[in-house]
Amino acid sequence: QVQLVESGGGLVQAGGSLRLSCAASGSIFRIGSMAWYRQVLGKQRESVARINIGGSTNYADSVTGRFTISRDNAKNTVYLQMNSLKPEDTGVYYCNVQTTRGSNWGQGTQVTVSS
Repeated sequence: QVQLVESGGGLVQAGGSLRLSCAASGSIFRIGSMAWYRQVLGKQRESVARINIGGSTNYADSVTGRFTISRDNAKNTVYLQMNSLKPEDTGVYYCNVQTTRGSNWGQGTQVTVSS
């Protein structure tokens, strides 16, 4: 079983920054891609950013140029640096980690951007 612990969410004014972290532990045999998703109440969970095992990344159009995903393989941790935050970035952010045993989700961390 894989446990994912997220941190770094909070309340920030528009234009501000936050850094999310997600650390994986437990029965990790091999971590593949790592990603961040977000969900707004009443809407589907959407992909925000993904980083593959080789380090290649892709981003949702809405966050390109403002968010940066990175990973520390030695610490089994994925990060999301969020700059120039907008009110529409508000939501619950979930990390997702793919391992040889399947897909794993974090518990979610709330990000609220005030105007």
